[in-house]
Amino acid sequence: MQKIIAEFKEDFFSKESLKDYLLILAGCIIQAASMVFFLIPARLISGGVSGLAQVLNSYTGWPIGTMTLIGNIPLFFLGWRYLGRRKFAIRTIIAVVLFSFFTDLLSSLQQGAYFTNDLFLNTMFGAVVLGIGFGLVYLGSGTSGGSDIIGRILNQRFGFPMTQSYLLTDSLSVLLGGVAFGWDLALYGLIAIYISGLAASTISEGSSVCRDVMIITDAPDAIAASVINELNRSVTHLKGVGGYSKEEKSVIYCVIGRGEVNHLKRLVVESDPGAFMVVGHAHEVLGEGFQKYKTLPD
Repeated sequence: MQKIIAEFKEDFFSKESLKDYLLILAGCIIQAASMVFFLIPARLISGGVSGLAQVLNSYTGWPIGTMTLIGNIPLFFLGWRYLGRRKFAIRTIIAVVLFSFFTDLLSSLQQGAYFTNDLFLNTMFGAVVLGIGFGLVYLGSGTSGGSDIIGRILNQRFGFPMTQSYLLTDSLSVLLGGVAFGWDLALYGLIAIYISGLAASTISEGSSVCRDVMIITDAPDAIAASVINELNRSVTHLKGVGGYSKEEKSVIYCVIGRGEVNHLKRLVVESDPGAFMVVGHAHEVLGEGFQKYKTLPD
């Protein structure tokens, strides 16, 4: 019993959990606003279960939020069965319930208050706003259910890449949307799904603001000292062997901010004009001096 109470407190009342739930709440409200004010009025399919709910709504008039919640119920059990992570499941259930609630609430309060009748603007703004909402939910260690759950199951159980998994799960919504609303709108909806995915990635993972650098040099100590003293960045010394010369080479590896690249180039040239330098994009940097580690849900 004490273990259950401790897990309950950790799931709902720890500082980290409260922050996650605030992010999920904000994300769900933003997603619902995107649906109600941009995508639904323009009959643009949002993908996943909510996209199927839009198609059913066009024929039956049933509330989109309620149908989204009902459609996710069997997926909750699949997710619990195959993904098996308690906190992940709890956050996903909360996210779907909140999204469904706010979608129906805003729809009832909307009174025809659309921002624009322009199809292109509805596509672009609806997709970006929806993606921001998705990203905030992901930052809160949750998902929006639906295709997220199916995509993760296909990825973990059958080895499908996540991008292909989402493509498979969203294709059905797009096809049905084409039948219900016409193929022009379905194609616009496909564009919206793609853009919302990019926006969600940018919000949840951050833009590529860091650069990882490898420097092959004959003056490793001088370059390392310059980087440490002038850029206040640490370095790692590696050893390599030239593929052509077969000679041992000194390699310096470091991670810097995007705005520090030109400064680093000058430091390298001053210490060793003959150095070989490679600058890459660091997709995510965790650890001292950069982003802190975040405990992932069980």
